[in-house]
Amino acid sequence: MSRSLFYCSSLPSSTQVALRRAGYETVDDLSGVSAETLSKELGIDIAGSQALICATQAPKGLPLSQSVASLSRPDLIRCSYLSVNKILGGGLPRGHILEISGPPGSFKESLALDFVRTFAEAKERVIFVDMQGMTSPKAISGVLADVASPYCQELIRYTRFHALPDLLIFIHNLLAELSPTTGLLILNSISFPFQTHPDLPPSRRTALLGIIRQTLLQACVSNNLTIVVTSQMATKMLGADGSAATFDTGARAVMMPQLGPDYLPSGRSYRLVIIPHSRVAGAVRLLSSPSGQCPGDASQENYALEGS
Repeated sequence: MSRSLFYCSSLPSSTQVALRRAGYETVDDLSGVSAETLSKELGIDIAGSQALICATQAPKGLPLSQSVASLSRPDLIRCSYLSVNKILGGGLPRGHILEISGPPGSFKESLALDFVRTFAEAKERVIFVDMQGMTSPKAISGVLADVASPYCQELIRYTRFHALPDLLIFIHNLLAELSPTTGLLILNSISFPFQTHPDLPPSRRTALLGIIRQTLLQACVSNNLTIVVTSQMATKMLGADGSAATFDTGARAVMMPQLGPDYLPSGRSYRLVIIPHSRVAGAVRLLSSPSGQCPGDASQENYALEGS
C-alpha cells in the first residue's frame, strides 16, 4: 500500500492543504509528476515543488522488494572521467538516473560504455539498448576486452531498435524482465525514436514521456536499478528575459537536451551536458540534480581526454 502524503510530518500544513485540493493523497500519486506541473497545481515555486518531489521519492530505507544480492553493492558508482565524478559529488548514486547529452562527436557514448565496464567488472548484468546504431556489440566487446573475468561479456544483453513503438514495448516489458543481478540499464540515443514521429501531437508526446518516467522511477526504487541515458541536443530559442521564444521572436539560441526533462523523475535524475571546446577538451555542465536546478559556474567542470 502506498504511503499517505499526510503521514509526512515534515510537510507544512499549507502544503498538505494544497495537495488535498489538487487531489494528491499518496506518495504514488506524485510519482512521475514534473516539478513544473506540481508548481502550477499547488501554487508554489519551482524550488518548493522540487523539494517536495525529492522528499517523497527518495526512500528512507531499502525497498522490501530489493534483492539480498543488491545489499552488498557499492552505493556510489564512479567512472573513469574525474570531471564527471566530481560534478556528481563523487560519483553516480546507485538506483539513480544519469542523462548525458552532447553534440555529435562528444564522448557521451564513451562515458556510457565506461559505466558498462564498471558494472561488468563487478559481475552485474547490464541491459544495453541502442536506438540509433551509435554503439555496436563490437564496441562493447572492445571496452570489455581487458576485464579480468572471462565471462563478463555474457553479462551484457544488447538490444537495437529505432522506432518509437519498439521503445514503448521495451518500456512496457522492462520491469518484468529485470533480474536481481541486473545493475545497469543503458538507453542510448533515447531521443532518436521520437524524431521518427515528428507529427506526434504534443499531448500524446507528453503522455508517452510520462509513461517512460513512471517506469524508470519504479525500476530505480523497486529494483535499485542504475540508468544511464544518452540524448541528442536541440536548438532552443530564448527571449531577452530568458523565456521560451520562436525563431522570429527569440534573442538568442541555446543547445538543450532534445527531449527535455519530462521523461525523467526529477527526484532521481542528474542531467549532464558535454560542451566540447576542442576535439580533446571542454567542459561538463550539470543542468539539474535530485536537489534541483544547478545554475552557475559551480555546476561546471573542465575535462581533457587522455590518449587523444
